[in-house]
Amino acid sequence: MTWIFLGLAALFIAGFLISALRKQRPPDARNQPQSIIETSLGVSELANANDGGVTFNNVYPPDSPADKAGLVGGDMLTACDGHPVRNIDDVVSLLGQTPAGKKIEVSYLRDGETRKALLTTISHDQFELLAQSFENRPAGNGSLGFQDTETKIVRVAGKNVSGVKMNVLSASGPAALAGIQTGDVVTEFDGVPIRNRGEFLMRVRRAIPYSTVNVIVVRGTQQLQIPVKMGKR
Repeated sequence: MTWIFLGLAALFIAGFLISALRKQRPPDARNQPQSIIETSLGVSELANANDGGVTFNNVYPPDSPADKAGLVGGDMLTACDGHPVRNIDDVVSLLGQTPAGKKIEVSYLRDGETRKALLTTISHDQFELLAQSFENRPAGNGSLGFQDTETKIVRVAGKNVSGVKMNVLSASGPAALAGIQTGDVVTEFDGVPIRNRGEFLMRVRRAIPYSTVNVIVVRGTQQLQIPVKMGKR
């Protein structure tokens, strides 16, 4: 019985010491994901760029910091709040140290040109409210009438600009009815530069059904502006 008592006492003392150490030591990496999650720029699917920096698929949700600052999917972040951005870890670390509501400057590349923008970070709760407002909006999502899986990012001949080539259109869809043709390369949608598929698909979703948006396409050597009455998905 004596040995059992001593064993239980040792376990109790060990548990007490571990608890005390946890209370005394500063927050470690286990606490970092919470701060990272709590701060958002409003971009999705970060990816390391081949030549340094970090790119992303699209801005989301509408009215997020990145959206208000004019960033679009395909932009490459090179600096954030005065710190260089070389990879995703840099972005995660910087966001983990940046409180929601702070105004920061980001540097990014688009079409080979360095640009800068000011944006104000938002909290996770603010992000969720914006996302829910968009996903549940009464108007629904826009539709253009094309097969998104058959689109392709291409470089526009003679320019340092990329766009999205539309390879399969619905004959009765809004795009075809407006005069957009198979093989046209979309470079702008409703005033927003289109540089990758993710941003293009998101901008189509964001368009208000039955509204008219201007779509700029490159067809051969021509650049055309085509007004399109959106459908509803």
